[in-house]
Amino acid sequence: MQVDVTFLPALAAAYLLAFARIGTMVMLLPGVGELSVPSRVRLTIALVLTAVIMPLNRNTYQIDLQAIGPVMVLLAQEMFVGAVLGLTARLTISALQVAGQVVAQQMGLGFVTAVDPTQGQQGVIVGNFLSVLGITLIFAFDLHHLVIGALNDSYLLFKPGDVPIIGDVAALLSRTVTSAFRIGVQLSAPFLLFGLLFNLGLGLLSRLMPQMQVFFVGMPLSIMVGFLILLLVVGAMMMTFIDYVEIVLRELAPRS
Repeated sequence: MQVDVTFLPALAAAYLLAFARIGTMVMLLPGVGELSVPSRVRLTIALVLTAVIMPLNRNTYQIDLQAIGPVMVLLAQEMFVGAVLGLTARLTISALQVAGQVVAQQMGLGFVTAVDPTQGQQGVIVGNFLSVLGITLIFAFDLHHLVIGALNDSYLLFKPGDVPIIGDVAALLSRTVTSAFRIGVQLSAPFLLFGLLFNLGLGLLSRLMPQMQVFFVGMPLSIMVGFLILLLVVGAMMMTFIDYVEIVLRELAPRS
């Protein structure tokens, strides 16, 4: 009895190509691709997702193992597609950093910075809080399932072997950056109004009572009132952000 194993090299090559796409995306995904997450955990997630998704899209990989050049070009294309998908998700989360930066400035906490666990760099403490809360809600609302759906549907949007249209990719990234900044400003709109009215009131107070140390009175009051407003509107802010994330992921996963 003979066992035909001639399909194994092509199958292994297809698995590695799928892993290049999925692994690159996992490396950039918020909540999973952070430096605080152990590399073995990220590697395990990427391998498991590849084992699940690759059989569904095995026929999309047309591999000729007789020449190494086309395989390497296909590998580079797969990594590029994974980077585009992961970067889109990362830019979507950046809306909370924009909102946090504006909120911190209006509250008077713009100088209070800490390491953002979602970005791995210094950020204002309010933005760090909103980023962690946003990622937590993404998992709580099961939106991470749409990420898996986006991985599977990416084989319809970016078929293996097809050269990605740079113009479309640039338009996707620019649209994501624009919408993230817009949503960030919309989330911080109550604090922009508060900062305008509060600073206007302090200006009038300093004119009416020149001997009063307005800065020493205004700074603690600004922080206290800002935290009260944040307590009142944080629920609406995060629900607006979750709706925005769902819209972005639905565009990447139209069949999910």
